[in-house]
Amino acid sequence: QNMNIQVEDIRIRAILATYRKRVPVTEGYVEVKDEGTWKQICDKHWTMKNSRVVCGMFGFPSERKYNTNVYKMFASRRKQHYWAYSMDCSGNEAHISSCKLGNHLTGTGKNSSCDNGMPAVVSCVPGRAFAPSSHSGFRKAFRQEQPLVRLKGGANTGEGRVEVLKNGEWGTVCDDNWNLVSASVVCRELGFGSAKEAITGARLGQGMGPIHLNEIDCTGFEKSVTDCKFNTESQGCNHEEDAAVRCNVPAMGFQNQLRLSGGRNPYEGRVEVLAERNGTLRWGTVCSHNWGTVEAMVVCRQLGLGFASHAFQETWYWHGDVSADDVVMSGVKCSGTEMSLSHCRHDGPHVSCPRGGGRFGAGVSCSETAPDLVLNAELVEQTAYLEDRPMFLLQCALEENCLASSAHNTSLTSGYRRLLRFSSQIHNNGQSDFRPKNGRHAWVWHDCHRHYHSMEVFTHYDLLNLNGTKVAEGHKASFCLEDTECEADVQKQYECANFGEQGITVGCWDVYRHDIDCQWIDITDVPPGDYLFQVVINPNYEVAESDYSNNVMKCRSRYDGQRIWMYNCHIGGSFSEETEQKFDHFRGLTNNNVSAR
Repeated sequence: QNMNIQVEDIRIRAILATYRKRVPVTEGYVEVKDEGTWKQICDKHWTMKNSRVVCGMFGFPSERKYNTNVYKMFASRRKQHYWAYSMDCSGNEAHISSCKLGNHLTGTGKNSSCDNGMPAVVSCVPGRAFAPSSHSGFRKAFRQEQPLVRLKGGANTGEGRVEVLKNGEWGTVCDDNWNLVSASVVCRELGFGSAKEAITGARLGQGMGPIHLNEIDCTGFEKSVTDCKFNTESQGCNHEEDAAVRCNVPAMGFQNQLRLSGGRNPYEGRVEVLAERNGTLRWGTVCSHNWGTVEAMVVCRQLGLGFASHAFQETWYWHGDVSADDVVMSGVKCSGTEMSLSHCRHDGPHVSCPRGGGRFGAGVSCSETAPDLVLNAELVEQTAYLEDRPMFLLQCALEENCLASSAHNTSLTSGYRRLLRFSSQIHNNGQSDFRPKNGRHAWVWHDCHRHYHSMEVFTHYDLLNLNGTKVAEGHKASFCLEDTECEADVQKQYECANFGEQGITVGCWDVYRHDIDCQWIDITDVPPGDYLFQVVINPNYEVAESDYSNNVMKCRSRYDGQRIWMYNCHIGGSFSEETEQKFDHFRGLTNNNVSAR
């Protein structure tokens, strides 16, 4: 008595014809594999609590009642093979192995009987993103109304760092007492099943901003993690202790519609998709025209291989399957959140691909980890100032296109340019180093900075009016990437001097100080007014990152013709959508002081 359940495997087997055709399987017999054979479970002691646990394991947030009469009829026609025990779950377990073993059934030898009973059935309710629809077995992903919880920085669907919305600002959760029960509340709240893993120690990357919750203690039946008991005091917590989860998600079979072929290892290769042509399913390639990192991310996620590290537009060096050379998918454009490449926008049956497939088929390489760059918004706010700089000191910058085009008509001896200067401190909060896309042979020598730049367009600096139109020409800044400083226990690896290796190590940051050339926007031609100042890092998604939503930094700024105020500087995605919309459309300051955050 009171032993935990130990079985080799468990499944939900669809019985009724309507459920047998559907993906994912949401209703059927609960069967356990015991001594190598699949057995049904007698429903005499079966409870909704048991159903809740089984549904959770298969990626479904909740269970529902089903039509017992149909199953009674079905059971009477077949001989069943019953498991010798019943299950006794309390309903908040993440897996049946945590449930207790219930009563032993009557019966002799190997044949247990289930007097007047029938096999236990579960019927699960899928999250809205996984709800089967009749034609394709899938409905497009939806946007939830103002969610209170989100997952960030995870490679696969249903995993990531847990972030909670409080007072309009997103923050993280400290991992003290973080366990499967609390993690399962988060997963179910987001439309997944129970938690497969409660991850501690910021293993899915560090967050930014406040740490909202600590010492979370859930019963497992809360509707939201914000209803659990917790401590709002997070003294002693830092972002190195950010909690994360991996949730059970329904088996959608997406990974079977795609394969990588010809690579040197299972993580890379030419992308081949299964498509219907003239009524038969066959493998073919994807047109590589406009194929980029965002599309590659969807492929790697669909195959469960983590993040994309590179997207390839030529794959002649990977010998794929010759019978799959024909292009069967073209015009692919993904937003990045899709679970399958077929959910991205694409041309449909009328494929158009001028270069053809074969050697020009799209390819990817995947990696379990990725970097995540974030700009320090506070430092921008603290270091911004105006400088009227004489033209004779700006020759180098002019040649490097760091000034507005009107600078070409400015007198070299008496003219000056008005520059909005600021410091950029760019942190790598991800799980792997940020490395430039180009190898050394393609780096460009920059005379102003006296070193090589490995990324020709690393950041965009722009001043926009409140309608979002550019008012200053801004510019695309190129960078040499190096570790300027690191957290206490991290070693610097990259430096710009002497044609050194370039990159930003995890836990380090690269500082471009306000006093170096091109670290500015030329606002000589800008009239006084209220503006938005915006910096975008890695704007062309040249290098793969685990989260692009935090690559934008925005500030409100007011320019009176002589002075500039910067206020409310923040990273994209750090506030609720409501607050973000107010920010973009807010007219005028309430007073002349820079508002303190």
